[in-house]
Amino acid sequence: MTVSFGWGPVEAGALGSGAACLVVVDVLSFTTAVGVAVEGGAAVHPYRWRDATAAAYARRAGAALAVGRAEATPEHPWSLSPAALRAAAPLPPRLVLPSPNGSTIAARAGGTTVIAASLRNRSAVARRLAERGYGSEDRPLAVIAAGERWPDGSLRPALEDLLGAGAVLGALRALTGPDPLTPEATAAATLWDATEDPVAALHGCASGRELYEYGCPQDVAVAAEIDTSTTVPVLVDGAFQEAP
Repeated sequence: MTVSFGWGPVEAGALGSGAACLVVVDVLSFTTAVGVAVEGGAAVHPYRWRDATAAAYARRAGAALAVGRAEATPEHPWSLSPAALRAAAPLPPRLVLPSPNGSTIAARAGGTTVIAASLRNRSAVARRLAERGYGSEDRPLAVIAAGERWPDGSLRPALEDLLGAGAVLGALRALTGPDPLTPEATAAATLWDATEDPVAALHGCASGRELYEYGCPQDVAVAAEIDTSTTVPVLVDGAFQEAP
């Protein structure tokens, strides 16, 4: 079984060390934002913290630095909000997008191939994985649900990321068959297949409700655009770009 599934940065490190490809899923909102930004022509640099070190990194990379949703202005509209990124055309050629979850996993991935997946591009990602032979004995695959954080910094499993990972795994299973999937990956794919209304689940889950409370329901709506994107962002030279 060469297609594994896990949670958060620690398991990403454990599973990713033996994987030829690491698929990061952070539906609300890092990987959804990455997909929207790459569609808009930007190369997206993952970075863990939005602080002075991120500003310095952005200067070295010749990139704009995304700000918090509440800090965005008409002059600097780029943030972790997929809806704001979509509305902010034209985007800068390079954008540093900090996030403590999906971005942290991607930034720490080392030499393995890293793909940003969401509900929007789940079928396109699965097709690329199958075409490139990921999930085979020679090219093991790890799909990681980023999750969220409790106040003490520990991992909070997030339904939206479990569904997003299951959506990718379910699409891959339809292309390659069930044999390569570990039981954990099979369970995630099965949950996706059994979810009658994933859009309602996304809007109603804890992270979705938090975004509603923050006044950002449009970000949930963008994240719920299932299979609307054929863009597959791949991490190349430190930045997510459109897969060739």
